[in-house]
Amino acid sequence: MSRRARAIAFGFAALACAALAATVAGGYRADVMSELGPLRPVVVARALIAPGRPLRPADSHRLLEVRRVPERFAPAGALSAPEQAIGRAAAARIPAGAYVLAAQLRAPNHAPRRHHMRLAGGRKPVEVSVTGAEALAAGGRNPEGRRVDVIVTTEPGPGGGSGRTYVAAEDVELMTLTQGGAGGTGLPGPTSGSWTATLALSRSQALRLIQAENFARQVRLIPH
Repeated sequence: MSRRARAIAFGFAALACAALAATVAGGYRADVMSELGPLRPVVVARALIAPGRPLRPADSHRLLEVRRVPERFAPAGALSAPEQAIGRAAAARIPAGAYVLAAQLRAPNHAPRRHHMRLAGGRKPVEVSVTGAEALAAGGRNPEGRRVDVIVTTEPGPGGGSGRTYVAAEDVELMTLTQGGAGGTGLPGPTSGSWTATLALSRSQALRLIQAENFARQVRLIPH
């Protein structure tokens, strides 16, 4: 075989390999998309967004950015463009790396009031780490100030099983709700489902809930 013929053969072989690789990559991408859904744009906070201050057009470039995530991981109510937040104020602090949800934003005159008055009945504010709290705001209402039940699911016992689920505190006031870890220090990334809730609890409720957290796999809030 001549040198020219070998070069042509190698060229065809390279094209065939490239086509095969594209087919395999396309099949893998199709499998991922069928399992996780197509990519969709979501708005994420670049930096901490303080509550009560309306966002200006300049803020949308400084504080917000758009990322594309699989539809399965995108939370309900996530903004798809920074412009949707202009003129609205955060109802609670939104840490850097967190999704920005429509339910977290309010018209400026609807920003939440701080709890200046003394809590009735000897209740004290207690911070609790919870998951899935975005469901409380799914209807567009500010969840702060609502009455909630605290649901605890324990880790499975030595014999296996799904663990025990029970009400650890019933009909308590949700004072604040912040996306991120305890103390509002922020999120490791936008896929985290961790929230910090400040609840108005009696001493007995606080002690019972603190004890329950030691054995909890999951702590959730549901409307009372």
